[in-house]
Amino acid sequence: MRGLLIAAMTFGAVSAVQAADMPDLPILRGAFTDGLTSSRVNWQGYYIGGQAGYGSSDENFRGSTRTMIAAMLANTTIESEMGVSQWPLPGFGKTSARTSGFGGFAGYNSQWDDVVIGLEASYLHGSFGGSSTGSMRRFTGAPLSDGYFHDVTLTSTSAISIKDMATFRARAAYAYGCFLPYLFGGLALGNADITRTASVVDVMTPGPTNPPPRLPFRPSSEEAQHNHLIYGYSAGLGVDVNLIGGLFLRAEWEYIRFTASVDTSINTVRAGLGYKF
Repeated sequence: MRGLLIAAMTFGAVSAVQAADMPDLPILRGAFTDGLTSSRVNWQGYYIGGQAGYGSSDENFRGSTRTMIAAMLANTTIESEMGVSQWPLPGFGKTSARTSGFGGFAGYNSQWDDVVIGLEASYLHGSFGGSSTGSMRRFTGAPLSDGYFHDVTLTSTSAISIKDMATFRARAAYAYGCFLPYLFGGLALGNADITRTASVVDVMTPGPTNPPPRLPFRPSSEEAQHNHLIYGYSAGLGVDVNLIGGLFLRAEWEYIRFTASVDTSINTVRAGLGYKF
């Protein structure tokens, strides 16, 4: 029995000495875990990717044919005394439509610690836009200065279709682990087809002064612009998520406002896949 006790004590002492002589491995101090949690993604460099989006376009057609009507009725009695070009046509106002699109993006990031600043170009192809038609009829209760009663009907149509959109923007981002949330703003360009028409029917009836009868006055005007370049601005936010190496996912919301003969605002949400070189 005493022999077994002495052997056990000897084995314990040897084990203690060996443990004391073992090197202080980093894994025993949690350094490996700390290294994983403190790893930083390198976002600096050029990148490129593809994207798909879905969104709504909101158009305001009110006033889009006003200058056309004013030019068409220049120096006429009904324009100077009835102000036909200024009539608020019922139904000729705001419309909204939804559609999808696809495209790509490319840019460059500069990184200082966790702050990332970059420049980017983004492109989306789709069919954003809408159309509107309005009509109004008014007649005079007394003869105008030309001696006639006037029964005037005005009809206007307007449509816009934006097939291609490109934005050139500056980005400001903050790197947080594998995530890169960002804000952006910049210039927007669009390729649009815009059509506008206006027609007037003026039925004139002789007044008390008994002027000679006149045939109805029926002027009309039409304007079509194909592949017309429109301008605007862009703003939005998003997040890039590093997957492995230079591969990353993207989720983004973008607002674009175009100022043309038809005021158009476009909101899109987008998902993309990119690669940083």
